[in-house]
Amino acid sequence: MGAGHAHKLYRHGHSPVHELPPHCKLAAVFCFVLVVVSTPREAVWAFGLYAVLLAGVAAVARIPAGFLLKRLLIEIPFVAFAVLMPFVAEGERVDVLGMSLSVSGLWGAWNILAKGTLGVAASVLLASTTELRALLLGLQRLKLPPLLVQIASFMIRYGDVISDEMRRMSIARRSRGFEARGVRQWGVLAKTAGALFIRSYERGERVHLAMISRGYAGTMPVIDEVTASRTQWAHAAALPAAALPACLMGWTL
Repeated sequence: MGAGHAHKLYRHGHSPVHELPPHCKLAAVFCFVLVVVSTPREAVWAFGLYAVLLAGVAAVARIPAGFLLKRLLIEIPFVAFAVLMPFVAEGERVDVLGMSLSVSGLWGAWNILAKGTLGVAASVLLASTTELRALLLGLQRLKLPPLLVQIASFMIRYGDVISDEMRRMSIARRSRGFEARGVRQWGVLAKTAGALFIRSYERGERVHLAMISRGYAGTMPVIDEVTASRTQWAHAAALPAAALPACLMGWTL
């Protein structure tokens, strides 16, 4: 998998959550999100409990609230869509602050906001406590298709390379007096995007030839083998196990 690769979401630490094996955390987050999605939208109290559980995990991992909230901004497009639902959905209407809103739309908006926010928060906590390289090793340990793991590995490895290429091209444009002020400059930006695509494709071919010359045969060697004890699995399972009763009670009450 190559050397470790730090990312902006990761927050270095030595908490019990950081020390859990990556495949344990991946399985725990997947099960937790599955429980959240399976919870009926009418069980409002259950979503509050899930938020408390995530807050507890963040406290144990020593992740500041500001750090977590700032990275939750990624869900703004979904929030915008949810806000529109009460206005455009059909069915029974109710007046709220002088506005006629759809009851089903309100429930739908709540469903998206609650489940989406909890899912994104769980994912951010996972990324905040697990390095990218460890996540890839965890995916391998969970027996995901090797091709998908390789694609994710290359995306992580060469994402910064492409970003640096874009930055150099931007510097070259500005050094020649170019400024994107309006529609007339879109042609130059389109040509830049095309040039970036061609350079990325050519770089990919060179990398592929270099890998083949070094014996690449379709699979990447596993440098580190991550293992987990029963105690570590039990610690990771605490989050979804604590959330499951709330989901079951939401369906029965």
